[in-house]
Amino acid sequence: MAKVLTKREDNYAQWYNDLVIKADLAENSPVRGCMIIKPYGYAIWEKIQAELDRMLKATGHSNAYFPLFIPKSFFSREAEHVKEFAKECAIVTHYRLKKDPDGKGLIVDENAKLEEELIIRPTSETIIWHTFKNWIQSYRDLPLLINQWANVVRWEMRTRLFLRTSEFLWQEGHTAHATREEAIEETEKIVNLYTDFIENYMGIPVIKGLKSENEKFAGAVDTYAIETLMQDGKALQAGTSHFLGQNFARAFDVKFTDKNGKQHLVWATSWGVSSRLVGALVMAHSDDNGLILPPNLAPIQVVIVPIYKGNDELEKISGVAEQIKENLTKNGISVKYDDRDTQKPGWKFAEYELKGVPVRIAVGPRDIANGTVEIARRDILTKEVIRQENITDHIVNLLKDIQAGIFIKARKFRDENTHKVDTYEDFKRILREKGGFILAHWDGTSETEKKISKETKATIRCIPLDGKQEKGKCIYTGKPSNKRVVFAIAY
Repeated sequence: MAKVLTKREDNYAQWYNDLVIKADLAENSPVRGCMIIKPYGYAIWEKIQAELDRMLKATGHSNAYFPLFIPKSFFSREAEHVKEFAKECAIVTHYRLKKDPDGKGLIVDENAKLEEELIIRPTSETIIWHTFKNWIQSYRDLPLLINQWANVVRWEMRTRLFLRTSEFLWQEGHTAHATREEAIEETEKIVNLYTDFIENYMGIPVIKGLKSENEKFAGAVDTYAIETLMQDGKALQAGTSHFLGQNFARAFDVKFTDKNGKQHLVWATSWGVSSRLVGALVMAHSDDNGLILPPNLAPIQVVIVPIYKGNDELEKISGVAEQIKENLTKNGISVKYDDRDTQKPGWKFAEYELKGVPVRIAVGPRDIANGTVEIARRDILTKEVIRQENITDHIVNLLKDIQAGIFIKARKFRDENTHKVDTYEDFKRILREKGGFILAHWDGTSETEKKISKETKATIRCIPLDGKQEKGKCIYTGKPSNKRVVFAIAY
């Protein structure tokens, strides 16, 4: 049965939802606002997870795991932090059910009420910093570089698969340092690590910058963010890295003794990316035919499809196909040989195109006779016939070319949809007609940012780290400004 997608130009949101479901990435669950990640979608997350885990360990971080439940009292220790997350918290109040006396099922046992209510973690700063107090006594215990792969819950009213769900997967890093300078260095190191991953593995260009006071993480001194642009002209925050100063160390009394025997509060960071990266991958590259996955993160990089009429032909084709698969696998390429007899080749072609497999190899009787194979690229939908003896080197280079090409195309789109404006009228017009990133002067006040957001729904995505000093006037108030910031309507 054909899996027709809504066209992007007709309804981008519906196209995205169609694609996530029809490409077998995820589906809605019986629990409102939560999703079931299907094997193919989870395989993409595993690729993301594996590469990021390697990169984090290479920079000295270790994985640990902390409880899903956090005592409610912990959240009262850091005022700004609790204020931000209070409206999203899911709370556990009881620990037992019992039979309904009326025979209508199960009810909460009021005799099993918890002495202290527990919060299902929306983020783990509080419980981790409570733990760090026991782990840190001396300068010898620093730096402490901890990462956690986990799920979190933030109760959402309006949800969308991968992009915004009540429960999602992520990694969250939490580190402690002896000095302010070391903590800031860590914060910047991680935002650069995320940039490397998202550009070189996901194939999506980013803008690195600092968040405004309104947009920064609750409890942070500074939040560094990487912003990406989706094909509908909306921004997607792909990752954040927070310099927490001594706020959490002070709240949880985390101190260390230096070489001279003096005690000091430690300096902290936290940072993370989530399974919304799968959504970013879908929206940044895919087309009306389905997914386009960068080879570096594709669960299947190459699929081989036999074209045959009988078992005799299949046997000969399978011998060639299995040899091709073995040679490619030896070169670190993930290959699937789909010799199922339950589906025709045309159905398989459409299925793997929908699922974004970067390269498809077709082998038929004529190819066996001629010593050739047909190779199709998913990204630009082209085909070519090459000699079988050249196939391994050709595929290795082709995957590199596809990876580079996907990034170049996304960067070109980003650049063509980044606009400098100097008046509020132009700002509103471009938002209405084109969307994208808008570089504009801002007077630096939260009041102005809130007014612009209320009137246009655009927010300051970041203050670019590589932005040039440039004198100008705020587009809203006309007050002096020395640097442009990035505005956009965001997911």
